[in-house]
Amino acid sequence: AFLKAWQSTCGAQGMATLVIPANYEFLLSPLMLKGPCHASNIQIQLRGKIVAATKSAWPSYKYTWILITNVNGLTVDGTGGSLDGFGSSWWPCRTCPRPSVITFNACTGLSVSHLNIINSLKSHININGCVRATFSGISILSPADSHNTDGITVYGSKNVWIRDSTIACGDDCIAISGGSSYVNVTGIACGPGHGISIGSLGNGNSNTVEQVHVRNCNFTKTQNGARIKTFEGRTGYARGITFEEITLIQTRNPIIINQFYTNRKPSLQNGGVEVSGITFRGFHGTSMTNEAITLNCGPQGCYNIVLDQNNIASSNPGKPASCSCKNAHGTVSSTLPTCPCLLP
Repeated sequence: AFLKAWQSTCGAQGMATLVIPANYEFLLSPLMLKGPCHASNIQIQLRGKIVAATKSAWPSYKYTWILITNVNGLTVDGTGGSLDGFGSSWWPCRTCPRPSVITFNACTGLSVSHLNIINSLKSHININGCVRATFSGISILSPADSHNTDGITVYGSKNVWIRDSTIACGDDCIAISGGSSYVNVTGIACGPGHGISIGSLGNGNSNTVEQVHVRNCNFTKTQNGARIKTFEGRTGYARGITFEEITLIQTRNPIIINQFYTNRKPSLQNGGVEVSGITFRGFHGTSMTNEAITLNCGPQGCYNIVLDQNNIASSNPGKPASCSCKNAHGTVSSTLPTCPCLLP
């Protein structure tokens, strides 16, 4: 029924609307909504509840539950509705391949608002190869111990806005990965989760991220705050990235650059993902880890790191917050804890 309704909507002329009605619950198998469409603009109104089948009822492994691909001018309004991934039947097996809830692939001019997703199987929202995409008023809720349930992941996308959303999950609240540029994130309440991350980079075909601006976000009891993570000895770059006006509430690792994101022992090889032009400004609040700032760069070094107007205190009584650096170059001003280890 969903596929037939989509085919009718996609094939319409002009503007078209697909409504999932309120006061109904729909059990949905893996679904692909595919373009290109004849309709110039399509709106999906999610008013009811859509629930995924349990793990045992899936016909076979799919990388995503709902795939929307190659659709331009799409608006999704989730007011009053929800997507329930029924992830509890998948979470116990950490090594099993698990699908994401919804993936937007190769969409241009995309707008998604007030989408409510709970109990994800893996990632909640994937944004892959999209241009000019806006996500606002998103609500994501999965338990802290639901393994690898990233909130929103961005891959290979350009001109993406994510704003005014609440994300609680078992992995990164937002992960901005390879091939992405001009990504703006603002007004995010993150926690539980692993913070907002650039990367990981260096473990795939596209290992570049640039021009990312994260502003006015709250991290509450998260595993990390603002994080850049890369694999050692690989090529690529992360540059032109700013985190500012960040509120920390008992956050672990509030500021962290980790260029040894691997379970292998660090090697002595040169090279690596180039990290440069990174600004951390206006961080305020408390750190659950005594080491509040960690700049752990590879042998090639990180350059033009800016620490400015930060005030991070340890939430552990009697233990001051600290900063550690390795091969990190930049400037520091009006920042607590002090970072004398930052090289010029």
